[in-house]
Amino acid sequence: MPATSAVPRLSVDRIAKAVETIDPVFLNTPQFESDSLSTELGMRVVLKVETVNPIRSFKGRGAEYFISRLPADSKPLVCASAGNFGQGLAFAARKRNLSLVVYAAENANPAKVARMRQLGADVRLSGHDFDAAKERAHKFAKETGARFVVDGLEPAVSEGAGTISIELCRWPRAFDFVLIPLGDGALLAGMGLWLKAHSPATRVIGVCAAGAPVMQLSWRDHKIHRTESADTIADGIAAREPVPEAVADVESVVDDILLVDDDAIIKAMQMAFRHHGLVVEPAGAAGLAAAFVYKEKFRGANVAIPLTGGNLTPEQIRQWLA
Repeated sequence: MPATSAVPRLSVDRIAKAVETIDPVFLNTPQFESDSLSTELGMRVVLKVETVNPIRSFKGRGAEYFISRLPADSKPLVCASAGNFGQGLAFAARKRNLSLVVYAAENANPAKVARMRQLGADVRLSGHDFDAAKERAHKFAKETGARFVVDGLEPAVSEGAGTISIELCRWPRAFDFVLIPLGDGALLAGMGLWLKAHSPATRVIGVCAAGAPVMQLSWRDHKIHRTESADTIADGIAAREPVPEAVADVESVVDDILLVDDDAIIKAMQMAFRHHGLVVEPAGAAGLAAAFVYKEKFRGANVAIPLTGGNLTPEQIRQWLA
């Protein structure tokens, strides 16, 4: 793992600045205490709903801030995405007439693929999983001179995501814990940086899918791990090769990283739907799954849980929520 730089990659000041440039459609998302979930889980649960926007996920925040900082004569962009980051970039790029190519896995969520294309992205399905698609995207960027945008590597993406914590910190009571889905690390790094600066008593907890534990392994052992596969329904946090810089960013702000299996994730999706009528995708429900699985750890605490994405196909809704 790279040593922590004397000059941090991410900036609290830039997180504050990001609010001024992110499209308001992604800001000031609903946050409320769920009395029924609080009773069921034995803790005070505050949900932060990041699914009520044009791309149904938090990814628009970081994508908007990243693209706002590009020069006027920016090169065409290329990225890899399971679908939500690609949607965020496509939404922001379209407003600025920027060309965007997105590589996604051959088995990518078809609803996410269709939405990226509707937003103007050139979506190319290649490789058996996200990391294989990422390799193809990198190769394409080198061949064409396009700018390769890596979620978790670009500081502005994390800083844009960190604006979620600005809003959470307006809650009248300080949180004991915030449970944050952890895939590439951009969300946790940005949110955690703001929380450590403005609510230092709050413990920042990352939540990985048990079938994609590479960030947890790398954090635990203080060295970069890679896994042969990422076996989980939570495609948005299913990585097998972490970004070293993102691991270092996460390590500087996280207090613990927990694992949840797919059964717990499905249970959490069903809880969000049953209690509040919210359609949440697997990666987006990881934090709520951790509250359920580790409820003794959080008993009686004031716990914030961002629900970070809601892109499901009709078939997935029937399979998991019916």
